[in-house]
Amino acid sequence: MPRLSAETPFLHEDVDLTEVTLGQFVEIGKGSRIAFSSFDDYSYCDRFADIANATIGKFSNIASYVRIGATDHPMETASLHHFLYRSSDYWDDVEHDPAFFELRKSRRALIGHDTWIGHNAMIKPEVTVGDGAIVAAGAIVTKDVAPYTIVVGSPARVMRLRQPPQIAERLVALAWWDWAHEDIRAALEDFRSLKAEAFLEKYER
Repeated sequence: MPRLSAETPFLHEDVDLTEVTLGQFVEIGKGSRIAFSSFDDYSYCDRFADIANATIGKFSNIASYVRIGATDHPMETASLHHFLYRSSDYWDDVEHDPAFFELRKSRRALIGHDTWIGHNAMIKPEVTVGDGAIVAAGAIVTKDVAPYTIVVGSPARVMRLRQPPQIAERLVALAWWDWAHEDIRAALEDFRSLKAEAFLEKYER
């Protein structure tokens, strides 16, 4: 029997989920905290990922200790402390600030299909990581990452392209990540053995 299934996400111990949508064949690593986010089919995160207000595409590979959608504090006000918006934790006669939390939820990070987010990387709110992109371990991503681009460092900068632009465009157009489970299985040997251009030549219609 396969370890992952289309029916039930694989949740390791001590996972904390808040208003999360999980697709088919999804795996969430031990101790991870996911809030107000969605994982599309086949995506996973390793141990102790902390993900909030994010939309994760298909086949995303998220390493341990990754932070996506790290929440901000208000910087324009006289204080940036919790008491401004988590007010009822401090006083009986006042509520939390719902507008602040709604603003946080609206500032979504978008992670594309077939992406790789390396160990201990951080992706800030409202950043898009394009399809096929790689974020190196320890990188802090503050700006959008183009498809099939590899970024490194703090703040993250382009190291090189994962694929030449013309190959990247063809891969995005092929959108193999939308294939049926059975079709991906049928092409498994080609996924394993063929370079991207040869794969495209075989499967482009």
